[in-house]
Amino acid sequence: MKQKIIKTALKTLKIEAETIRCLKLGINDDFANAVEFIYKSEGRLIITGIGKSALVAQKIVATLNSTGTPSIFMHAADAIHGDLGMMLPNDVVICISKSGSTPEIQVLLPFLKKLGNTTIAMVSNIESYLAQQSDFVIHTPISKEADPNNLAPTASTTAQMAMGDAIAMSLLALRGFTPNDFAQFHPGGSLGKQLYLKVDDIFIKNEKPAIAPDAIIREVILEITSKRLGATAVVDKKGDLLGMITDGDLRRMLEQETDLRTVLAKDIMTSTPHSIAAHELAVTAMTLMRKHSISQLIITEEKKYIGMIHLHDLIREGLV
Repeated sequence: MKQKIIKTALKTLKIEAETIRCLKLGINDDFANAVEFIYKSEGRLIITGIGKSALVAQKIVATLNSTGTPSIFMHAADAIHGDLGMMLPNDVVICISKSGSTPEIQVLLPFLKKLGNTTIAMVSNIESYLAQQSDFVIHTPISKEADPNNLAPTASTTAQMAMGDAIAMSLLALRGFTPNDFAQFHPGGSLGKQLYLKVDDIFIKNEKPAIAPDAIIREVILEITSKRLGATAVVDKKGDLLGMITDGDLRRMLEQETDLRTVLAKDIMTSTPHSIAAHELAVTAMTLMRKHSISQLIITEEKKYIGMIHLHDLIREGLV
């Protein structure tokens, strides 16, 4: 049974991978002309389909909206039962269909043409009614579905999804869409936070452990314990950073035969601790911690010690 499962799964992936490779045949002047028309259009992009193609259309709409191209999904069946009312004169419509001859599409297309909206067919059969009646054609060639019976939409929906991504990324490139633009549309979740959350959004909530270089060990331990960040900065009277002591430094010191009464903060501190500026992205702080296998980072501003950030802060924000 396991061998049958593995064999079927690998065959499915092989067929769909080959379908994706064949899509390059559809990346031509017709594709470029369609994308350029969408880019220059003053209206919205409406994407419609029926059945599984409608589900693909919803995903493509989500990708386009998140990358700077205002888009709306319109189910082909609902369109001819009232949803055509959402159409505006300058809107461009992409109709997604494998065959290009489904009844709903055949009914819908004349109404779109009557309204004067530009239509783009994303279709496998370029001899179909949809392809012949549309202003632009984006070809998604399909030789066969991954279904052994060649019935269930599998390779065809994979091709549609990939071609939708090709359209979205081409428009993104034309618009010069940047990570900052992406962050504007993705403020929620860990993805958004990676793009906009900064160190100074986090560390200001923390205590600011600091000790003088001549402080005795008891004072160091009390400062680390009371501020609950697992470390303390060592600073001079001007507030300039001299070093850092972590609870790990304390443990290593205790492993040695040392008279604790004579040990001062400056004797066990790390004089070149890893630090970061407050304006840096929090994800940069996370990268530094991972690179150096540390749990705390000193926050500095022109050599001045202004705070500390802990790995747990980044975990709470969902960045780890």
